[in-house]
Amino acid sequence: MTSKIKILCLFLALFLTPVLLSAQPPTSTYLKWLTDQSMLREASTLAQDYVSGKGSQWQHSYEQPQTQAVLQKASVWFTAYPGSTITKEGESVLQTLGNAELWQTFKKIGIEAMHTGPLKKAGGIVGENKYTPTVDGWFDRITLNIDPLFGTESEYKNLVRTAQNSQAILIGDIIPGHTGKGADFRLAEMAYQDYPGLYTMVEIETKDWSLLPKVPSNQDSVNLSSEQVDVLTQKGYLPGHLQRVLFSVPGKTGLTGWDATKEVMGPDNKYRRWVYLHYFKPGQPTLNWLDPSFAAQRLISGDIIKTKTVLGASIIRLDANPFLGIEPQAGTTNARSESTYLSLEASNMIAQMMRKLGGWSFQELNLGFNDIQAFATHGPDLSYDFVTRPAYQHALLTGNAAFLKLNFSLLKQYSLKSQQFIHALQNHDEITYELVHFQEHADTLFDYRGKQVSGAKIRNSIQAEMEVYATTPRAPYNQLSGNGLCTTSAGLAAAALNIQNPYQANDQEKANIQKAHVLMVMYNAFLPGVFAISGWDLVGALPLPVDSIKELVKDGDYRWINRGAYDLMDVNSKAKLSNTKLPKATSLYGSLPEQLKKPGSFVSQLKNILALRKKYQVHIGQVIDIPVTKDKGLFIMINKLPDNQGFLVTALNFGQKKIMENVKVRGPEGTGLNLLKDEYEWGVSYLGDYYFELEPLEAKAIFFATPKRSGDSNHSG
Repeated sequence: MTSKIKILCLFLALFLTPVLLSAQPPTSTYLKWLTDQSMLREASTLAQDYVSGKGSQWQHSYEQPQTQAVLQKASVWFTAYPGSTITKEGESVLQTLGNAELWQTFKKIGIEAMHTGPLKKAGGIVGENKYTPTVDGWFDRITLNIDPLFGTESEYKNLVRTAQNSQAILIGDIIPGHTGKGADFRLAEMAYQDYPGLYTMVEIETKDWSLLPKVPSNQDSVNLSSEQVDVLTQKGYLPGHLQRVLFSVPGKTGLTGWDATKEVMGPDNKYRRWVYLHYFKPGQPTLNWLDPSFAAQRLISGDIIKTKTVLGASIIRLDANPFLGIEPQAGTTNARSESTYLSLEASNMIAQMMRKLGGWSFQELNLGFNDIQAFATHGPDLSYDFVTRPAYQHALLTGNAAFLKLNFSLLKQYSLKSQQFIHALQNHDEITYELVHFQEHADTLFDYRGKQVSGAKIRNSIQAEMEVYATTPRAPYNQLSGNGLCTTSAGLAAAALNIQNPYQANDQEKANIQKAHVLMVMYNAFLPGVFAISGWDLVGALPLPVDSIKELVKDGDYRWINRGAYDLMDVNSKAKLSNTKLPKATSLYGSLPEQLKKPGSFVSQLKNILALRKKYQVHIGQVIDIPVTKDKGLFIMINKLPDNQGFLVTALNFGQKKIMENVKVRGPEGTGLNLLKDEYEWGVSYLGDYYFELEPLEAKAIFFATPKRSGDSNHSG
């Protein structure tokens, strides 16, 4: 090669590929640091130290769900959110949650478990000892270790012991679908060892880089357009478009869930660009549950071992487990990306691993009834109630319980029992109303409000009605997300009552909000299964004003208004922010000690309801009938109680007018005991009907003992 040609080649290299030459290969020091930080490496160590080759993994049966065992152990849960917990001055979140006085108070109320929410370090890594913050409320974990922002491992173990002293247990989290952009992802980008096998990511050949979008200098990846996904799918790189894009940004359309990385140099001095999948935010790369390396299984197994065996949690939550598999659909550029058989098998593996180690699990499963049935067969022991949750909230907002009754008829049709579900008030997410079953059965006709209506029309009308009743202009303090309403339980109640400024509510308005809130408690607490209540519920938190958290919601994630800080025990009355800088929410009810001094307070009423729930073993009963009613706001459920005790009739008036109605009720006989008032109220009317009289937003629980028959020695009153 002549000197002129050499100079020309050097010139072309310098001016046509400046970005490539700007990158540097990773140093051996940086590679070792990343490897030491990685979850995959720690998972291997945990398996070797605690489980592999040990007899401990053969002490528990694990194939079948153990729902009854969970319910007998703990059926009333407190759902914490670490980032919202206001701590005592100088204390960590875990020290505050592990305070013995708090647990004594929980025991008085009737709370038997705490779901801590995500605690492990989350976010990303951009260099040695250079971290970026969480992009999704600690649901983008990058290590298996507790975030120092919340406390230490020893403080968590102390929390477990303190709970045990109050005959309670701890519940942790497993995030099987994705990680943050931590050490594992950075090593995967470098094609280091088997780290690329962790993720649903594909290396794009250099000749095809022109098909990828340019990455801005201040980003490490950029979303593909729909057209780019089509092209890369046709070329055999990708499985195709997602069934749903789960996270959207206001003002942006065409988001796909596929991102292209910038150029990354590996230790082999080779530049690579990748396309990776993220169901949620770009900072949450999706794991690959069917890669020959089985790296995802190894990482998540390590997380299970750490949570159960090392830290001592008794139950784990599977976050977003319907999204653990993706496969192409032949002849199209679309993929099947929800509730695949791979998702089902991966969920089963996680649940069985936890049971094998002596614990249990539950899943956040927002799917149609047939999929819920499938995932519950050999998988997690409990499922979150995404079925009746939006339905009872719709009933409260509209004063019409028709949709709630329809969902109970479908539960019966698919042989799903209430015992299988966690019936919760607020959690860290929005009030989801995706109503997946009606989306999947868009053309199916359902008996709804006395007519045959398609699933699509029902879904559209429910969503539209909830938005009209719960957001601007009726309730300007609530917000919409791509998947539902962003608000608190108190914010939902205020919207139902058409209170436009609950922050300045007068005494009567506060009382009405509390009454509607107690109605929600009655509905959930008198269903068999787990009853769960959050810190936001306990203090009556209102949603945070958007202006107070502009930075957090700038990407359109309005769930942060649900997550205001709260102080359960009034340990730091001067605090305006939590440790994670979340503003303190406006509280309508006050602290737990303050409320327990007042018989009519929200928490005092909750305490009485939970005591009745436990006395009559409602959690292990069975819903046997949802009677037909004339009043659209009246909802009645009949529970058959265990041990031949009798029946519990729970009547709820979701409307704001008084109800007086005779209703035909199947099962109960004789005279009923009003449990809340501890007095006999009514018995059989004419033709086996029962007379119901309820004030607006009132709920009643009526107990009917099994009549003593001749020769019957099993009666218990």
